[in-house]
Amino acid sequence: MASVLDRTKQALDGFERHEIRINGISTVVYSAGTGEPLVYLHGSGTFTGFGFAQQWIKTHRVIIPYHPGYGESGDDSRIESIHDYVLHYLDLFDALGLERINLVGSSLGGWIASEIAIVQPQRLSRLVLVSPGGLMIKGMPSTDLFSVPPKDLAGYLVVDPAVLAPFMPEGHDIEFMTLRYRETTSSARLIWERPGNPKLDQWLHRVAVSTLLLWGEGDRVKPLAQADTWLRLLPHARLEVMKGVGHLPLDEQPAAAAEIVLNFLKEKPGAARAAAHITKKAS
Repeated sequence: MASVLDRTKQALDGFERHEIRINGISTVVYSAGTGEPLVYLHGSGTFTGFGFAQQWIKTHRVIIPYHPGYGESGDDSRIESIHDYVLHYLDLFDALGLERINLVGSSLGGWIASEIAIVQPQRLSRLVLVSPGGLMIKGMPSTDLFSVPPKDLAGYLVVDPAVLAPFMPEGHDIEFMTLRYRETTSSARLIWERPGNPKLDQWLHRVAVSTLLLWGEGDRVKPLAQADTWLRLLPHARLEVMKGVGHLPLDEQPAAAAEIVLNFLKEKPGAARAAAHITKKAS
């Protein structure tokens, strides 16, 4: 019987695996497709895989790296902040010869992506932030997932916990448990004492590219109300809200969410605007 991690790897069928040393750290990158580069930065858990990316390879060269300390990449105890990850990825983009990219980031990856867009806006063609972290907003706090009992975690991540069932182990799966412990430890090193960047709001005006905010209406980790602040601070952003979805739109409704991203990337320059659109739950 295939393990949980075997099933998540199957979602990348057709992707090529590359192992690159970046500043001494083994960084695993999967890629497939042709066309404009689309880089996806994952969140704080990788166990659901990246099945949604199969839709993107029809039109783009899709590049999915694992953060150091996550998935198949090596550990780097020197990485202690989001800024460290930003510099890591700028080194990786240089190593891959990526001069201009479409950048998509989810949750923790959305935070990293937004900081990359602040530092090197000229490198980005388009930016997509899916339920992003990073902003610290008074009156609209994010949920501290470290305080959520494990038995309740799925209900915070998705509206329908059954969505995650295929990616959860049956019984004692030591490989899965090791992965989750390692990724939880890596996340804690980043956000235990610094759950956000208190100066992020000060610099988001530097994000000069068209930006899509993709949010689940039922997000219990990053409440939808936070999107208004992102819209106000980002110069060229618009919001798409998916009904019947929580914190993981790309996992809960992969076909619909991936299509929203592709449609945004196809738009003519300057088409993004600060307006909310409701995307109905797929029947």
